[in-house]
Amino acid sequence: MALAVAAAGLAAATAGCAARPAAETAASSGSAASVPANLRFTGRTLDGAAYDAATLAGRPTVLWFWAPWCATCAAQAQSVADLKDTYGDRLAVLGIAGMGDNTAMHRFVADLTVGTVPHLDDGQGVLWRRFGVTEQSTYVLLDRAGAVRISGYLDDLQLTAQIKALVA
Repeated sequence: MALAVAAAGLAAATAGCAARPAAETAASSGSAASVPANLRFTGRTLDGAAYDAATLAGRPTVLWFWAPWCATCAAQAQSVADLKDTYGDRLAVLGIAGMGDNTAMHRFVADLTVGTVPHLDDGQGVLWRRFGVTEQSTYVLLDRAGAVRISGYLDDLQLTAQIKALVA
């Protein structure tokens, strides 16, 4: 039932992201060989600016799938911001918001002071589906080569341990 409600919410949302064909992404951001398939997508930030995930290539990456009404996501926000502060350019962190409207997404980022992390508005669930995310909060951790190492819920200790291993 929860999955059906989530799917309906995703379908009803108006803002979104797009998965561009690999050839098109490669042409705009370097050779296809330098951009892993998992990072060949584009989207819109919460402010509507274009975002190309190819810019994350070559670094371990945290994709954080969250919803603005999610209490677990709110509890994780400080840890996500801390990752960005602690690892700087050695780790890419990208929030991918879904299951809510853009105003609520903005409020979540502002209220929880997680604005140093870029966030995409995936209200239509394009990226959620692409990465097989069916519930919030989900982390997808990619290694430097863009391979998925972990996908699912992680508590703060598990997240920290996984990130230390990826960045080492």
